[in-house]
Amino acid sequence: MLTLQVIRRELRGDVVLLTLAHPDGIALPAFRAGAHIDLHLGADLVRPYSLCGDPQDRRHYQLGILKEGSSKGGSLAVHALREGDAIAVSEPRNLFALDDSAAHTLLIGGGIGVTPMLAMAAELHAAGRSFALHYCARSRAHAAFAPHLDAADYAAHLHFSDEQRLNLEAVLCDVPPDTHVYVCGPARLMEAVSEQALRHGYAPQQIHQECFSAELHTAGGAFEVVAAASGIAVTVLENQTIVEALGQAGLKVNVSCRQGICGSCLTDVLEGEVDHRDCYLTDEEKADGDQILLCCSRAKGGRLVIDL
Repeated sequence: MLTLQVIRRELRGDVVLLTLAHPDGIALPAFRAGAHIDLHLGADLVRPYSLCGDPQDRRHYQLGILKEGSSKGGSLAVHALREGDAIAVSEPRNLFALDDSAAHTLLIGGGIGVTPMLAMAAELHAAGRSFALHYCARSRAHAAFAPHLDAADYAAHLHFSDEQRLNLEAVLCDVPPDTHVYVCGPARLMEAVSEQALRHGYAPQQIHQECFSAELHTAGGAFEVVAAASGIAVTVLENQTIVEALGQAGLKVNVSCRQGICGSCLTDVLEGEVDHRDCYLTDEEKADGDQILLCCSRAKGGRLVIDL
């Protein structure tokens, strides 16, 4: 855990840009593009946010956070931060890393989903690798990172709904073989990119996406969960999560996003069949059935035994 200080705060519409640094000027832990850090914003209020700064610059971490209208407290707490405030953060973790074998990389960011793409573009540009960045927003007024990209040392393609929309057909077709595509943003954008890329012959392993939020579905019949290492058995009710049921029995689970996105509550499954409802595990990992995200997934049968 690190305790950093907000050394710069800039508000651009509904997006706040934060720069965090060590109060003693110590170099921060290294990270690669696609990484995120967890911000500890209060008791049991921990949220992951992508690092959008240049990975080569270890003087500070940079974040861009949208003020969500349906916020459960995370984005509101972030927007309440002021310059000089101290905040506890995790070391960087990377669940969305670049594939170094790609001949060409397509970066597609929608709205606040462009934040990891900015770090990716900086890393690819510094390495002299082939890439293209496409940034989509409702309008230039809603494009918080347009000034950054206008001043960048590389060319970026900006697409606005009220001007020139993104033409996925052209973007996905006019590329070299062995191109990898990375997309982050609204669910509709990620689904469209994935579907079109598959139609155009991209292999599933060439398509990478990161969710910023996901609708949580907790409906389903009650089932039993046995935490084998702790010797605790609980009944998980309909519209209750495994995390909540275990918490009521006194077993606290390490959680962050609570939406099946960040992977912090990933746990091994010893027995039982999982009803996967997360955006974190790959289809292959879900098919293996030996891991579960406790914040959102459920049992298909009446019982699960987990290694906790």
